[in-house]
Amino acid sequence: MDLAYTYPVSNFESAVVVDLNTRAARERLSKSALKGFFKLARAWDLRDDEACALLGGISSSAFYEWKKKPARILEVDRITRISYLLGIYKALHILYGDALADRWPKLPNTNVIFAGKTPLLYMQEGGLLAMQTVRKLLDARRGGV
Repeated sequence: MDLAYTYPVSNFESAVVVDLNTRAARERLSKSALKGFFKLARAWDLRDDEACALLGGISSSAFYEWKKKPARILEVDRITRISYLLGIYKALHILYGDALADRWPKLPNTNVIFAGKTPLLYMQEGGLLAMQTVRKLLDARRGGV
């Protein structure tokens, strides 16, 4: 009697995980990540200090330099932050439509996760883990949870 566990055959194929530790991967993704982030910042009507905080507390001078010359190689942390934020942006637009989706991060939110803060402030203060939490929350809502 064979008790080996097997998974059923599926049409689902897992995505290839990008190794952000390689310079080539970061070089390939950085320019489009920054371009997407700056579009998101405009859509969410972020002040420069809010955008800097979401990017991990970069200086204003670095932020302005990035806006002028987005052709640079970002660190793993920055690409990961931008990836979460763009996923949040997409989920909001799927859930709420354009007008509410772009206002949502700055609106008061009674969800216990935010502890009385706006989602934007929660993410600014909590960094990557807070962004991951917001992304999971919105993905769960998209899934009907």
